[in-house]
Amino acid sequence: MFMLVVLLLLILGSVAVLRVIYQKNMHIWLPSFLRAKLNKPKVSGTKHVLFCFADHFEPMWRTDDINVERRRVDRWCKDYRVMASKHKDSDGCVPKHSFFYPAEEYRYEHLAKLSALCAEGFGEIEIHLHHDNDTPDNFCQTMREFAHTLHYEHGALPYCSQSEQIKYAFIHGNWALDNSRSDCMWCGLDNELQLLKETGCYVDMTLPSAPSETQTRKVNSIYYASNVPGKHKNHDWGVDVQTNVAASGDLMLIQGPLGFNFKMPGRKGVPHIENGDVRKKLPPIPARVDLWVNSHIHVKGRPEWIFVKVHTHGTQDDDMETLLGRARDEMHDYLEQTYNDGENYLLHYVSAREMYNIAKAAEAGEQGNPNQFRDYELNKPSFRSVAVKEA
Repeated sequence: MFMLVVLLLLILGSVAVLRVIYQKNMHIWLPSFLRAKLNKPKVSGTKHVLFCFADHFEPMWRTDDINVERRRVDRWCKDYRVMASKHKDSDGCVPKHSFFYPAEEYRYEHLAKLSALCAEGFGEIEIHLHHDNDTPDNFCQTMREFAHTLHYEHGALPYCSQSEQIKYAFIHGNWALDNSRSDCMWCGLDNELQLLKETGCYVDMTLPSAPSETQTRKVNSIYYASNVPGKHKNHDWGVDVQTNVAASGDLMLIQGPLGFNFKMPGRKGVPHIENGDVRKKLPPIPARVDLWVNSHIHVKGRPEWIFVKVHTHGTQDDDMETLLGRARDEMHDYLEQTYNDGENYLLHYVSAREMYNIAKAAEAGEQGNPNQFRDYELNKPSFRSVAVKEA
């Protein structure tokens, strides 16, 4: 009887675990996560930690009040200068925040203020987009027009003379890149990767998106994905970026860390899914920083360059103190104390553009200190600091 009870409990426990796995969509990515853990590369010598903070920066979040928007943007421009000025990486750079600004929320005055902040070295500006039931023509027009505005009005995006394009990094709103939801909401484009490439996008930084169903099977990777006609979620898998191997695909994707945090148990003691999201309820404590680094995202063949990209929604009011105050301050303290000793680790604060450039340098076989490759392919934008015209 005792053995039957034990067997029943084991079965019920297994059913409960499977239920959680499917509820959280872990079945999508768990197999590749486990395979990667078994094949983690060994690294000798100094490891370089490249730290990028990608922000879904939405001043209009849940408001139609221009004064609320202004308070949010003004707080970022004021408090970020104060917080970030206290910190330096191994190259003497302050933390560089990457503001992925929504095309549908454009206001000249907000971008003028952010451009002035970026002109001082505190970050860079890229493109974010929320859309639904879109068409290829409308999408291309939207992206080209917004990139044109950011480049010519604010000096916020680089121009590539070789391709004769204004270039940008991208994050998809609602995680729904390339029609990756099963109901195809919040996008509408099965060929979005191809369209992004055509309009000047050089890298996508949407992922990870777990526990959303939009999460890809491929995790903790830097890779190329290609459009397949008639198929959506084409970035579900792809070809790893690798040293001394030519680019292969429509678009490079640089993913953030994805795994499990056993020091932050969720409901019913289930380990927390670590997806690199930073906010009030998910503060950037040392245990999380260690997990981000230990996810060991890298260009294949260059494991000593470790890419850490985390994300947030920076203008959501409840989270701003975490992102601009003590919690963020202490995160940088920990990064600088633990991952910048000059022997085992060197820390590099990078923008999205710089992270991409360093990935391309690794792909080309470059070695040594990645600091020298921040502008490897795409030069730093000019970031004109201009007078603010209020609406």
